[in-house]
Amino acid sequence: MTDAQETAADSSLRTTGGAPPDDGGPSDTGAPIPLLEPREGIPPVIADEDSLAEVIAAFAAGSGPVAVDAERASGYRYGQRAYLVQLRRQGAGTALIDPVACPDLSGLGEALYGVEWVLHAATQDLPCLREIGMVPSRLFDTELAGRLAGFPRVGLGAMVEGVLGFALEKGHSAVDWSTRPLPEPWLRYAALDVELLVDLRDALEKELDRQGKLEWAQQEFDAIASAPPAEPRKDPWRRTSGMHKVRRRRQLAVVRELWQARDRIAQRRDVSPGKVLSDAAIVEAALALPGNVHALSALNGFGHRTGRRQLEQWQAAVDRAKALSDSQLPHPGQPVTGPPPPRAWADKDPAAAARLTAARAGVSALAERLAMPQENLIAPDAVRRLCWEPPKVADAGSVSAALAGYGARPWQAELVTPVLVEALSAKGASTP
Repeated sequence: MTDAQETAADSSLRTTGGAPPDDGGPSDTGAPIPLLEPREGIPPVIADEDSLAEVIAAFAAGSGPVAVDAERASGYRYGQRAYLVQLRRQGAGTALIDPVACPDLSGLGEALYGVEWVLHAATQDLPCLREIGMVPSRLFDTELAGRLAGFPRVGLGAMVEGVLGFALEKGHSAVDWSTRPLPEPWLRYAALDVELLVDLRDALEKELDRQGKLEWAQQEFDAIASAPPAEPRKDPWRRTSGMHKVRRRRQLAVVRELWQARDRIAQRRDVSPGKVLSDAAIVEAALALPGNVHALSALNGFGHRTGRRQLEQWQAAVDRAKALSDSQLPHPGQPVTGPPPPRAWADKDPAAAARLTAARAGVSALAERLAMPQENLIAPDAVRRLCWEPPKVADAGSVSAALAGYGARPWQAELVTPVLVEALSAKGASTP
């Protein structure tokens, strides 16, 4: 049994803070208690400035960390905007805020400046929260904490059940949160998502401290909180599912034109691009290079339910790609700024391949001893870059500095540097 599993089994770490008012907490048998209602009931949805001002005042006057969550409409709407924001703080209770009716929550963000925000999988919610003016100065990520502590399942439901002994309702995570009005069962689900988040944070902090990993976790949380917004992805059309089938440059151009046309339509209609045209249909058209609307309509994804006007706009995109000169056609793959794919190392640089094999084995063994995923111990990309172009003198100082340059936190560099120094100097893995 791992340390994390012992923690989950240790009832002394479970809290009754989130139990329904008349419930005595987790059962003596160890079976999870279904959490069916928020402690104070389902709060009203905040959808006007006066009510928002009251919430801001209440949360500013609250104490301790604030639990924060956001619901998006992925698969239904264009983009990743928030359609509901949930918060809970001691002394303030739970608030459900409609960011469509109240699109500027910067006042709330300012009121909570300096307060620790507790989120689960923070990097998923922070971009949409930033769009509405909510940016934490400090945070605690319960999912990442679970990973560092070695829990085998780190979804919110699994963590709440394993650590706190309560079963959260499932089933509304993938609904269309842009729906208005939001149904009561959805609002109950949303309120319960933040009901126990601070309790979970407290239990995980104790466990991380017990394992000697609390400082590591804090460095990770600080890195997330201070990270700038992600740069827009270059050539996002290249991520079309099924692209591996598309080989010729003219076909790539068709994918690009169809993807861009679909994106413009989806943005204008505020719907998920996949509801406008599927990735599979884009790839099908790229491979077939149809010469007219009739040929296009015979392809999978452009069937009888596609109107004549829609077919014409898709065929126009195909025709634009076919009319491009050779110099305007996209090249296969994206410019490589780092090492080549590891599968090519043995041929290109056998010594680098040997270094990578030794480094991966060492990192894997260390991660197993520390009971955490390898990718949380050190980013695989940092290991690849270091093994492809190691320092001329691979000692502790140079390797640690290189890892820091690749974004490793101090705790990661401290732990991994000895392993990588040994791997870089292993027999058969030395630099020329």
